[in-house]
Amino acid sequence: MSRSRAVSAKGVIEYRPHVARGLPVGSIINCADNTGAKKLRIINVVGYKSRLRRTPSACVGDKVIISVKRGNPNLRKQVLEAIIVRQRKPYRRRNGVWVQFEDNAAVIVTPEGELRGSEIKGTVAKEAAERWPRIAGAASIIL
Repeated sequence: MSRSRAVSAKGVIEYRPHVARGLPVGSIINCADNTGAKKLRIINVVGYKSRLRRTPSACVGDKVIISVKRGNPNLRKQVLEAIIVRQRKPYRRRNGVWVQFEDNAAVIVTPEGELRGSEIKGTVAKEAAERWPRIAGAASIIL
C-alpha cells in the first residue's frame, strides 16, 4: 500500500490516518508546552469539512484555533493556533492497538507551524509526531 508523503506547508506532512474525533469546538484542554498558558479553549478546527449544523471536532494531530483561558496575562484572551498532541477518547491504530491518554492537551504554534515554546511536557501521540516533525523534535516521549 503506497501512502502519499507530500509536504504541503513548512513542517507538516499531509498523510493522516483516521483517528476518532474526541474534541468538539468549545472544549477546554491543557497546554502541554512552556509558553505560560495553562488552559485553552478550542474555537475552530483548521481544514475541517462537515455537514450543516454539525459541530466541528478535532483529534490528535489536528491544527486548531484556540483562545487562552488561563495562564500568563499577556497571553490570555488571545486567539492563537495550536496542535492537539493528546486526547482522552480512545482510538484504534492500524496494528489493532487502542490508544487513550489521561488528558486532552495541545501545544501552541505559530501560523507557519513552528513551536512557540521550547519544550513539550508529557507524552505526545505518534500520529501528531509523524504529521508535525517540529513537534517530534521537541517531544521527550512519543507514545
